[in-house]
Amino acid sequence: MMLLGAIVCGFLLDLAIGDPHGWPHPIILIGNLIGWLEKKVRAACGTDPDKLLRGGFLLVLIVCVLSFSVPFVILRVAENVHTWLRFVLETVMCYQIFCTRSLRDESMKVYDALETGDLPLGRKMLSWIVGRDTAELSEEEVVKGAVETIAENTADGILAPMLYMFIGGAPLAFLYKGINTMDSMIGYRDEKYLYIGRYAARLDDLANFIPARLCAFYMMAASFFTGLDTKNAWKIFWRDRYHHLSPNSAQTESVAAGALHLMLGGDHYYFGKLVHKETIGDDLQKAAPLHIKQMNLLMYFTSITGLLGFSLLRAIRLLAAG
Repeated sequence: MMLLGAIVCGFLLDLAIGDPHGWPHPIILIGNLIGWLEKKVRAACGTDPDKLLRGGFLLVLIVCVLSFSVPFVILRVAENVHTWLRFVLETVMCYQIFCTRSLRDESMKVYDALETGDLPLGRKMLSWIVGRDTAELSEEEVVKGAVETIAENTADGILAPMLYMFIGGAPLAFLYKGINTMDSMIGYRDEKYLYIGRYAARLDDLANFIPARLCAFYMMAASFFTGLDTKNAWKIFWRDRYHHLSPNSAQTESVAAGALHLMLGGDHYYFGKLVHKETIGDDLQKAAPLHIKQMNLLMYFTSITGLLGFSLLRAIRLLAAG
């Protein structure tokens, strides 16, 4: 029950204070480690594809081992001192892993800019939370970009680490965050990262396979509680859940598209290069800033629904184990 309490307290802390700018954060340390290792691998391997593949595998191995072992050792030492010290530290770790409040805050900066008619600022705010080029996007495209990133990050930024917390505590969740951070930094399919980032991208697809699908069902349940179109969310999910280059991203994006009556996806520019993507959903409504607020509400209810569902399953398991 201590782990359950740490997860719930960490989640509530995230809702209350989010991720204040300037505060030290372990995910930044993981990102710095990945960046440092990438430089070392490139220096050692040059441009040889086979060497870059092997170097990328070594990078993944090192990041995974450290992401798990550091919090594991810290918590084990804390537990030897006192059980409640471990509880406090694991609560803080869980809080640092969640991104519910920060996802809402950053996406609402896009909403606020568009509501005041400042499209250039809206594009800039969007560029902080998406990987695509935003300089030439229309207001509708900016809205869709914000909705898509909220939908995707509900899975890999909230529900996925939450699931791993319930399975293996903060250390397993940090392992997942290490994998996810590697994917966001080097898991691209362009010429620069095709080889060095291949193992990171494949591992991220594997780590998110089950969580993304669970999140989609939790999001459909949440769409009912938020007054959105659950029936259409179900329809679009089954039809368009694989309309993405990633096997996981469209799982939640399809639910969001159906619930909000939007058409998401489609072609976008990344680093100046056009990337062709299938569309997700039907163009029943023109995307407007209000959809960002609705998506954030859906994200909050999905997170809470997931927390309640996972908590119930863990409580049943603990009771069954005596």
